[in-house]
Amino acid sequence: MSKATIIIVPGWRDSGPGHWQSLWAERMQGAVRVVQDDWITPSRAAWVAALEKLVLESPGPVVIAAHSLGCIATTHLSEAAAARISGALLVAPADPERRAVLSDFAPVPFGRLPYRSIVVASSNDPFCPVRLAGAYARAWGSEFVRMQNAGHINIESGHGDWPLGLALLQSLTDEPTTLMAGRQDFVPLATL
Repeated sequence: MSKATIIIVPGWRDSGPGHWQSLWAERMQGAVRVVQDDWITPSRAAWVAALEKLVLESPGPVVIAAHSLGCIATTHLSEAAAARISGALLVAPADPERRAVLSDFAPVPFGRLPYRSIVVASSNDPFCPVRLAGAYARAWGSEFVRMQNAGHINIESGHGDWPLGLALLQSLTDEPTTLMAGRQDFVPLATL
């Protein structure tokens, strides 16, 4: 089996410098980051098409590392694209019904995802109540990790490198020791 491609899927307004997604994109060997034409006024069709293109062009299986609206875009993928995904880390999923600019992503699909997934949510996320994130996890058939007072699990809430997230991502891949190859400060999960 070929090594999985990690696809990093930022949310609304992208993930800036210092955000765990940006750090992972810089440091992970072979990671690919979705680039959207419009980060400010997102279109579901455009966002899903950009993600789908990367998934379908990947040479082997794909593992998704999504944040916020990127989680919702991931759940809107076609069956053909979803079939190429072997796992997804869905962090701080957005509630597109809470902000008019995100409403194109509603309604959020509530069907079971055809791959292993982990939803990580915070008890005080300003963009999605933890109960709704839990409902997403149940509907999608995802494992659910509830963090206490972690905000939107982004740079503003103090989540730069975010080792817990990396460990969760490693649990979705076949080769955990190679995710951060070349990093001096990285300790493979298997050795902890």
